[in-house]
Amino acid sequence: MPRLSKKTMFAIEAVLDVAFHAGDHPVRSGDITERQRIPKRYLEQVLQHLVRAGILNGKRGPRGGYRLGRDKSLITLGEVVRVVRKLEAETEPNDLSVGSPLAHEVVWPAWEKLRDEMMTQLDTITIDDLCQRARAKGLDRPPMKAAHPAQAVA
Repeated sequence: MPRLSKKTMFAIEAVLDVAFHAGDHPVRSGDITERQRIPKRYLEQVLQHLVRAGILNGKRGPRGGYRLGRDKSLITLGEVVRVVRKLEAETEPNDLSVGSPLAHEVVWPAWEKLRDEMMTQLDTITIDDLCQRARAKGLDRPPMKAAHPAQAVA
């Protein structure tokens, strides 16, 4: 089964966070880091690639941050996964001499077919679909801060 890398998960979470929280002001990367618990070193790299791909728009400066590059019903999970896959391919060695003829002629083609089928499915799921699923579970609202025990009314 194709694996879901940390960077892929972080990218999906970041796009969903922007979809949920962009309002009058763009969503700051620090807020995404805090809410989604994504390490800043991963997030900044992923956000830059998502902007280059047109999935997000970025604005620099003190009132800067991120917004969706287009309507959330037009952004698919497949697009987000492809952005991260391209990013990861830039850093992973690609040595064709590794593996046996059996691997090259049988295993890898079967794996590629499965991955293509999975990507076809991911292309049918939009960010809007995921936002609706999250809303149905009550996950799009900012977390309520717990009252301090001393302030609780008995």
